[in-house]
Amino acid sequence: MINTMIHSLFLINSTADIFLEKHWKSVVSRSVCDYFFEAFSKASDPENVPPVIPTPHHYLISIFWEKTFFVAVIQNEVSPLFVIEFLHRVAETFQDYFGECSETSIKDNLVIVYELLEEMLDNGFPLATESNILKELIRPPTILRSVVNTITGSSNVGNMLPSGQLSSIPWRRAGVKYSNNEAYFDVIEEIDAIIDKSGSTVFAEIQGVIDACIKLTGMPDLTLSFMNPRLLDDVSFHPCVRFKRWESERVLSFIPPDGTFRLMSYHVSSQNLVAIPVYVKHNISFRESGASGRFDVTIGPKQTMGKTVEGIVVTVHLPKVVLNTDLTSTHGNYTFDPVTKILVWDIGKMNPQKLPNLKGTLSMQSGVPKPEENPSLNIQLRIQQLAISGLKVNRLDMYGEKYKPFKGVKYVTKAGKFQVRT
Repeated sequence: MINTMIHSLFLINSTADIFLEKHWKSVVSRSVCDYFFEAFSKASDPENVPPVIPTPHHYLISIFWEKTFFVAVIQNEVSPLFVIEFLHRVAETFQDYFGECSETSIKDNLVIVYELLEEMLDNGFPLATESNILKELIRPPTILRSVVNTITGSSNVGNMLPSGQLSSIPWRRAGVKYSNNEAYFDVIEEIDAIIDKSGSTVFAEIQGVIDACIKLTGMPDLTLSFMNPRLLDDVSFHPCVRFKRWESERVLSFIPPDGTFRLMSYHVSSQNLVAIPVYVKHNISFRESGASGRFDVTIGPKQTMGKTVEGIVVTVHLPKVVLNTDLTSTHGNYTFDPVTKILVWDIGKMNPQKLPNLKGTLSMQSGVPKPEENPSLNIQLRIQQLAISGLKVNRLDMYGEKYKPFKGVKYVTKAGKFQVRT
């Protein structure tokens, strides 16, 4: 019999400082995090820190969420994905309770954070991880409640066992009532892609999620269907979804939690189904032992189905031999940090009639060999009301209740790790 699944939890910020720790059995020394700090120092990016780090006596399993590392300390062999899923639940719960899952919001609500961790993990094993149930156990913070608790010395912990905790639908609280019955769904897709210097796609895949905000009276039974469900693969569902129905009919049938939750996440990994939303024309060159280089980059819409591309930011890690830049932008503005050698071109919204262009010269150290390889362009972008995979919600039906709810679906596409090689 394994005594504890998760032994301890450390929260570490992006400058490698531990700002919170919680232990479920005996205290594990902070020195165990030295192995994590070593991996962190070697990683080029916080997201590249290995999620599982073995040490002589423990395993460190971590996620990176909004500039914070959640690091679980495991003493026995456990399925890493099980721990990673739990850490995501913890981060999502903090986000739901405090509006954001940042170091500041966690420090401002330390008492509630420890109360939540005590309920979510019992003796190292996950217990109550549903937001609905937790909100009945531990009331979310409000300014008035914080003041009252300070004066009276009372806590946020509720007096009653949640009504849903022992039911067959533990994710939904009983007796929910709303004057306005609404069901909203957000289809959010992130495209990860690597484009080579000739413009061909080396790698492309889509990570998608469907987030729901359900405010419905009673015990509604919902069915959500898609126009083209076959393009989804590697799907992961909220526990409320009836998996057998998805397997046989490719529809989502579920009794929803009350409030905001992630209904499902999915992959689209076959490259012929991944549309690349923008193209980049680039000419970046360095003269042999010269004192200057050329920089010319233009970005334009490719497969956007007539939608506007906005929030465009191009980030370039220029070679160390570049001293400064003299560039002109037709759209947006750029900054160059001569210390880190990072060029950031903030374009904003794209105008297809006048494509954004950034060009000019790069000042370089003289007498130094030219860089062996050209820098890559990392692109951020956002397209409203478009799911780049082509996924479309067909209809939402409700059973078990008499009223007609207001329904809405919103689509958004964002760039994940979108890189263009030059």
